[in-house]
Amino acid sequence: MTEGFRVKEYGIPVKRYCQTMDLKDNPELIKEYRKRHSEKYAWKEILDGIRKVGILEMEIYILGTRLVMIVETPLDFDWDSAMARLATLPKQQEWEEYMAIFQDCAASATSDEKWQMMDRMFYLYE
Repeated sequence: MTEGFRVKEYGIPVKRYCQTMDLKDNPELIKEYRKRHSEKYAWKEILDGIRKVGILEMEIYILGTRLVMIVETPLDFDWDSAMARLATLPKQQEWEEYMAIFQDCAASATSDEKWQMMDRMFYLYE
């Protein structure tokens, strides 16, 4: 992990969103959550839908039960309209229900209620 993770280059200016969510404190559930997000088990329809609404990259990092999701988009991306559209795409609601058992939040919570937007408090100022 100390070697870092390569960042994609898009050839256009991008903006970044960071969100957080907690998982239930259960090692077996966390292991299964990680498995369901692996390249082999992630649903193609979900990956396609994420791209379809204009998201260039989405990464989820984990430490213990804490998740941090980083989303990169073009500068003209509108979060609210994209998330509303994403929620209507095929398989999206099924995926949300498929993941709900792992997440430390109300089972009926929407994706926007589960994933809390983080506030950037520091960067290398110019």
